[in-house]
Amino acid sequence: MYRIGQGFDIHKLVEGRKLILGGVEIPYTKGLLGHSDADALTHAIIDSMLGALALGDIGTHFPDNDPKYKDIESLILLNNTYNLIKERGYTINNIDCTIFAQEPKMKPYISCIQKKLCSVLNIKESQISIKAKTMEGMDSVGQKQAISAQSAILLKKEQI
Repeated sequence: MYRIGQGFDIHKLVEGRKLILGGVEIPYTKGLLGHSDADALTHAIIDSMLGALALGDIGTHFPDNDPKYKDIESLILLNNTYNLIKERGYTINNIDCTIFAQEPKMKPYISCIQKKLCSVLNIKESQISIKAKTMEGMDSVGQKQAISAQSAILLKKEQI
């Protein structure tokens, strides 16, 4: 049995915060605003995982009004969500992600992000695609006010 899920996240760029995407700190003059580390890519992946299992969304499992999630590394939340997949007898077939950012350029960091996510999710690099796009100067992302990400995941039931 297969299950598919999709996820999306967007965070505002602000001064005084680190820019974290896929668990990797990316040098930039601004970072993403949020209750946790505001890792939009990891949040999109988490939402796609939860969606595939029909378990709601990231805010249901890790609410932004709970002090225990204040400034938490999103990779911890990703690991907790991955455990939900394993507990239900599923494995990750593949993940397809896109980061939307006008700046900074993502290409130099994609491989490092891929390796980081693979280590948490216990998958091979061939099982996760990470792409980056600009918004050609349009909308809040294109005007360098935000970064967003989307993710699609295919889960498969382990054979017993």
